[in-house]
Amino acid sequence: MRVNMVDISEKDIVERIAIAEGKIYLKRETIDKILKKEIKKGDVLTTAEISAINAVKNTPNLILLCHQIPITNVDVHFKINEKENSITASVKVKAIAKTGVEMEALTGVSIALLTIWDMTKYIEKDEKGQYKTTRINNIKVIEKIKKEK
Repeated sequence: MRVNMVDISEKDIVERIAIAEGKIYLKRETIDKILKKEIKKGDVLTTAEISAINAVKNTPNLILLCHQIPITNVDVHFKINEKENSITASVKVKAIAKTGVEMEALTGVSIALLTIWDMTKYIEKDEKGQYKTTRINNIKVIEKIKKEK
């Protein structure tokens, strides 16, 4: 079996944008502590934002055979839904390149959500150390744009 990187040498260099999002469900207590900035490890959303940006920049190191893409912008947003005790992470990635940035956007979202989980796990665990309510789901590409010359 042979493994190859996809040949993109014939593709045009154009602006490429991808937006991905995903959601983490937490306990009500955890959401309250995030909003009040009372998490022991620090500011959860700022840390998750920086982690997402770092993940986007390091995608080719994390996912084998991904091309190194010159990222021109990463925009990270969080939306807290207090009714369903969730946080939605959204990551928009831009590049001027020969290939798309959807893997970078998906990686950014995944790491943002995992960072939130890591920073809040001490609250999320039950008395047996299990995560009964904590879950990450709905990670998907929302939009992919290729701006032609």
